[in-house]
Order: sequence, then C-alpha cells, then structure tokens
Amino acid sequence: MNKRPAVVAATALALTLTLAACSDSGDSAESTGSSAASGTTVSHIHGLGLDPADQRLYVATHEGVYTPDAKGKPELVGDSKDDFMGFTVAGDKTFYASGHPTSGGNKGLIKSTDAGKTWKSLSLSGESDFHALDFAHGTVYGYDSTNGLVRTTKDGVSWKDGARLEALDIAVSPTDPGVILATTAEGVARSSDGGKTFARGKEPVMAFLSWTAKDGLYGIDTSGGLNRSTDGGTTWKKVAPVPGGQPQALTAVGAEHVLAATQTGVFESKDGGKTFKKRLAVALSGGH
Repeated sequence: MNKRPAVVAATALALTLTLAACSDSGDSAESTGSSAASGTTVSHIHGLGLDPADQRLYVATHEGVYTPDAKGKPELVGDSKDDFMGFTVAGDKTFYASGHPTSGGNKGLIKSTDAGKTWKSLSLSGESDFHALDFAHGTVYGYDSTNGLVRTTKDGVSWKDGARLEALDIAVSPTDPGVILATTAEGVARSSDGGKTFARGKEPVMAFLSWTAKDGLYGIDTSGGLNRSTDGGTTWKKVAPVPGGQPQALTAVGAEHVLAATQTGVFESKDGGKTFKKRLAVALSGGH
C-alpha cells in the first residue's frame, strides 16, 4: 500500500534531475560555451530534428544548434551559441525554438526559415521559456516552463493559455488537434480539449514523448528505455534501451524512424527502435 507514493517520489526526482540537466541558463551557458567553441563536441542536447528539405540532422544544444559535417563531426549552424530549448522542425528549413541568450533571460518563441542559420523573435521575448514545442495542425503547441502553462498559437504572436501543470515534455496527436500528451512525475497525462484540461498522469512515467504517425507514438523513460504505443498512449510496449543511459531528447520522424539523444550520443533507428546507429557523439559534461 505504501509502494506507490515511493514510486511517485522516485520518478518525480528522476524527472527533476532530467529537467535540471536541460534548464541551466545564463551563467552556465557562458561557462560551458568554451567546451563547444571548437565545434568538435556537443553536450546538453535539448532537441533533435531532420529537415524534410534534405534529411539533414539538426541538434539543438545548450551551446547552439549543430549539424554533422562531412566527417560526421558537429558543426555549428549560424553563429549563435545561445541555449536552444524546445527545438522542433515545422517544415522545409523551418524551425521553432525557445531558450536563453548567453547573456541570460528568456527567448520566448523564435523561428528560423533558413535551417537555423538565423532566427527571428516572434513573441514573449524575456517572458517565457518553452522547454517543449510541437508543431501540428498549423499550430504551435508549447509548454511554457516559466509559467507552468500549456499554450498554443497559430500565428506565433497571439497565444491561448491552457492548463497549468508540472511537465517536462508534450506531444500532439497527428490526427486530432485536441489531443495533447504531457510527461509528468505521475506518468503520461492526457488532454482531449486542446490543452485546456489534463487528466491525471498514468504510468508508465516517461521523460520525453514524440508522436508523428498515428500508430507511432514513442516515449523514452528516465533510464533511456524506448517505449511505443500504437493506440495513442492507452497501452505501451517496451521496445529496447537506447544506448547511452539518461535521455536528453526524442523525436519520431515517422512510424518506424526515431531519433534519440542520451548522455553519449545522438542515435537513429529506422526499424522502430529495435536497432540504433550513432549519428553524433556527445561529450559528457562535468559540473552539472
């Protein structure tokens, strides 16, 4: 009878630790920036995506956005070494993100239409940090970690505020704009009204979620185990552990195509998570 509170407390701690590793800003961005200055290592990954225009991999980190060069080594995209959070690919060369400038503060919602070379501020600059962003149904869905809110916008400027909850990540149904899932310490919480309300989280507990195909909802737990649901999160099946331990990011490109970042690298699977190939090495960072 006393096991469940202990489990909830343990998973809450695990999510807190995962979140802490993803939310350092301002001062720490400057202190860790030198480790990535050479462009040969990356750490603190916050987002992953493939540009539909050319299938190039993009990795959003604590020290800028990177892409593999011809030799597979990380190359800085553009000249910004800001902390990029909530990174998501919305279309050909079109990305959304949030995060923190190296000088500190919050970026709000920013957008790039040249594959991350330059970024434009759209809204909530200085006000909000979106730890999770998803683009679906012509809408940007975000989890505003600064205010603990799920928020949505169609034009990138005017926002509708939804439910307040403590979450790490969100995922939107590719077939129903009203269905949003969120990772909480209690498990995966579900909204059926576009984020206005969420039901209580249900186990299993996931750190990150990604949902691109109707039958291809993926979740990665706090130890790096990949799980899949083919019924919108009602039931889950463990697939396999992703190499490298604690997860940092997860993106489902398609029903069988998955990208995952852990403590040791960015890994890609094209068979639904059964096997993984390392796409980019990650440097284990000290001091966090």
